[in-house]
Amino acid sequence: MSKQTVLGRVTQLAKANIHALLDQAEDPQKMLDQLIREYTGNIGEAEEAVASTIGNLRLMEQDHQEDVAAAKEWGGKALAASRKADALRGAGQAAEADRFDNLAKVALGRQLQSEKEARTAEPTIAAQTEVVAKLRTGLDQMRAKLGELTAKRDELVARARSARARNTMTDAVRNIDVLDPTSELSRFEDKVRREEARALGKEELAASSLDAQFEQLDALGDSAEIEARLAALKE
Repeated sequence: MSKQTVLGRVTQLAKANIHALLDQAEDPQKMLDQLIREYTGNIGEAEEAVASTIGNLRLMEQDHQEDVAAAKEWGGKALAASRKADALRGAGQAAEADRFDNLAKVALGRQLQSEKEARTAEPTIAAQTEVVAKLRTGLDQMRAKLGELTAKRDELVARARSARARNTMTDAVRNIDVLDPTSELSRFEDKVRREEARALGKEELAASSLDAQFEQLDALGDSAEIEARLAALKE
């Protein structure tokens, strides 16, 4: 994955509008699960690519530091060779002095080459540093977005469970008379009252039969009294 591809992918995912995506989804929970899987995979790929980019940047920085150090070192060698040449020339050793001057020139050439390489790398290093900073920011945003997705998924799952529980309760309540919550008790009370009325009926029927027997007994008593009085009159 190239740097531009990584940067573009990270920027695109970091700017993704979760709410807009959910509004278009038929099943928000499945949509979130899919987004979480994609985000997790993309973050993993982006982390590897960013790590590679950072590694390349660190290598360029090391090369730059080596070029700067080499330029300083060659400058020191050129200065030492030049001073040696001056000392030899002062001592009348012109040929030897020329040899050290030539060494100084070689060292200066190496110094110049190292300085050029260091300057050439600096714009690239600066650009790479900026890219790495953007990639780090994008990754942080992606991780935050992943956390938002996970929290949203958990919220939806909790709401779905609550909705199922409410629907179950609503279905159960529908089986009860909404206008009279005690309708079942009322029906049971009516049944008890009917049983009580039946018992009263039986008791009343039994009582009426007993009264009739006593009335017959009373009638027999009256008839005996009448016969006795009649016999007394005849006497």
